[in-house]
Amino acid sequence: MAEMTYRSAVGRAIRQEMLHDDRVFLIGEDVAKAGGVFKTTGGLLDEFGPRRVLDTPISEQAIIGAAMGAASAGLRPIAEIMFADFVLVTQDIVANQIAKARYMTDGQMSLPLVIRFGSGGGLRFGAQHSQSVENWMMMIPGLKVVAPSTPRDVIGLFAAAVRDPDPVMFIEHKGLLSSKADVPDGEIVDELGVAKVLREGRDATVVAIGMMVGRALQAAEILSSRGLDIEVIDVRSLVPLDTTTILDSVRKTGALVTVEENPRLCGWGAEIVSIAIEEIFDHIDGPPTRITTPHIPLPHAGVLEDAVIPSVDRIVETVHKLLHQQPRSSSAAAG
Repeated sequence: MAEMTYRSAVGRAIRQEMLHDDRVFLIGEDVAKAGGVFKTTGGLLDEFGPRRVLDTPISEQAIIGAAMGAASAGLRPIAEIMFADFVLVTQDIVANQIAKARYMTDGQMSLPLVIRFGSGGGLRFGAQHSQSVENWMMMIPGLKVVAPSTPRDVIGLFAAAVRDPDPVMFIEHKGLLSSKADVPDGEIVDELGVAKVLREGRDATVVAIGMMVGRALQAAEILSSRGLDIEVIDVRSLVPLDTTTILDSVRKTGALVTVEENPRLCGWGAEIVSIAIEEIFDHIDGPPTRITTPHIPLPHAGVLEDAVIPSVDRIVETVHKLLHQQPRSSSAAAG
C-alpha cells in the first residue's frame, strides 16, 4: 500500500496492462517523448520502446482511425485524445464505425480498444477545453463509458477497460490529477458496471462521478453535523450502469440526488432519475433532484467557473432543503 496521485495512477494503469498483454500499445499526441500533456505517461517510452508507445501528428482522426484498424487486426490499442472536447473531431469514426462494428458484423468483429481523455472543468481552460462529455458518450449504443474518481479505481477500471472485448471511453477528470490516495500494491483489476457505496446513510442517496464524488462526500460530512445521514454512491461506470446498487439505496433512503458536472440538459443524472421513477416510484418520498452545471458554455473566468460548477456548498444546501421540505415515509425514516 502506498500513497499515489491520480496522475501517477494513470501511468501505472497503462504500464500494468502493457506488461500483462504484449498486444497492448499506447498511441497519441505527445504520449511518448513528452510523457503526455498532463504528464501521465512518463517513462513508458523508455520501458516499452517506440513500437508500443507512439507519438502521432496533431490529428485526432488519424489516432482513432489507426486504433480502430489495429483493434480489428487483433491488437489492443490505448488511444489518448488529450482533452475530452477533441473527441468531437473523431465522432464519425467513434459513433458510426467503432461503436457499430460488432452489431453490423453480427458479432464477427470486435474492437477491443480504449479511448482515454482528460475531461471536466475547474482549471480555467475555457469553454473549448473544459467540457464534461459523459452524456455525449453514453448515448451512443456500442460504447462503454467509465469515469474513475480515485487513483485506485483508475488502475482497476482501466484494467477492466483494456481487457474488455468492446470499445471503452475512459474519462480522466483533469481536476483530480493531483489528488492523492492510498493504492494497494500488485495488480488491480476491477469489473465494469459496478458502483460503490462510499458512505452509508439513511436519509438520502447522493449519486456522483468523477470530481463530484469528493464534493458529495464532503457535503455528506457537513450534513451529518445538521443531523442528516447521507448515503454517497460513486457510479464509476455509466455504461454498463449499476442500477441495482443505486435503486437499492434509494429504496432504503427514499430520496435521490444526482450531482453531475455536465450541462443540465440531457445529463446522465436525468437518465438515473428516469430509471428510478419508472422502477421504484412508490419508494421515493419527494421529487428526485439534479444538481448540475447550467446549460451554458463553461466560463473561463475563475469566479464564474466556480459559480456554475456544482460546489460542496450547493450540494449541502440543496440536500438540506430537499429533506426539510418533503415528508419522510415510515420505511425510509426507519432506515
